[in-house]
Amino acid sequence: MKQIKTEDLKGGEILGKPIITSEFSVLLPEETVLRKEYIDKIKELGISVVYIKESNNLPVEEIVFLRNEVEEVFKNKVKNILERHTYYNNTELSQLSDTAEEIITSILEEDEVIDKIYDIKDRSADIYEHSINLCSLATLTALKLKMSREVVHDIGVGCLLHDLGLRYLTINYENQDIESLSKVEINEYKKHPVYGYSAVREEGWLSNLAKNMILYHHERLDGSGYPLRAKEIPFDVAIITVCDVFDEMICGIGCPKVKVYEAVEYLKIYSGVKFYPKIVDAFLEFTAVYPVGSRVLLSDGSMGQVKKQNSDFSDRPVILLTHDTKGKLLPRGKEIDLTKQNNIFIEKELV
Repeated sequence: MKQIKTEDLKGGEILGKPIITSEFSVLLPEETVLRKEYIDKIKELGISVVYIKESNNLPVEEIVFLRNEVEEVFKNKVKNILERHTYYNNTELSQLSDTAEEIITSILEEDEVIDKIYDIKDRSADIYEHSINLCSLATLTALKLKMSREVVHDIGVGCLLHDLGLRYLTINYENQDIESLSKVEINEYKKHPVYGYSAVREEGWLSNLAKNMILYHHERLDGSGYPLRAKEIPFDVAIITVCDVFDEMICGIGCPKVKVYEAVEYLKIYSGVKFYPKIVDAFLEFTAVYPVGSRVLLSDGSMGQVKKQNSDFSDRPVILLTHDTKGKLLPRGKEIDLTKQNNIFIEKELV
């Protein structure tokens, strides 16, 4: 075990001692794998040093759409373009078509991209990061549905532009239920798809599919969505309704932030009600219910961390056990593959 400055944390380290708040409550327990969002919170609280284990770090096998450094490049591109945009001043927005193509190409460069189970982790409510992740999610979903390359491209562009209307709002929508806002704020927030659509409606370089994705991304098949309360949503356009609600839930945009498995459960519950079942099924085929690094409680009482995913079994990963059924700390190295242990399942994800 060693002491390390929080500013030097890279992510993936394992806590050797729990982090205690000034009120003497446990913020993060011992054995927690430090993710980016945890590190950000630690820094925000002014915690300058933590204790981490010097060896036997979790040998994770994380599979992501885009490498961190690549995702950061794309996020900065999208941010720079959108932040220079003002209503109806769309000169630079067409560059997002090239950016979408670059993202799609980066994803397709990976081997066996269609057959992998991806680790999708909860993040901060950064609207630009959300757009990049949404583009990746929708691209994979469209590929799963065997859509043409041209349609996949248009879907990618629509994702990068879908929340353009939020640029015109001053309402705080991060990590809170929109319905808890004042009536005036709710009505204003629910207009953002119209604002975004109106801003690009006459643009010749943007396909009708991409434009409709901006307008329809909050619509639902049961008419419970907004701003149109539409029940008839074109199938290719509806890809964004599934991917967007999932990503908003895990990063807290317009709703309280939840865990990945909770967002997955939401999609399962409302498949066939709010969302096309075929799109939900395609999305869930590549989405890991418990991302690599997640601390989980198993049905036999033992605890561990997700080490890697099993192809075709998004809810039954390989677990590196940390505690036995009686809560006793185990030496590192004992694994359990849930595809080979039919009588054991994940009961819940631990904080």
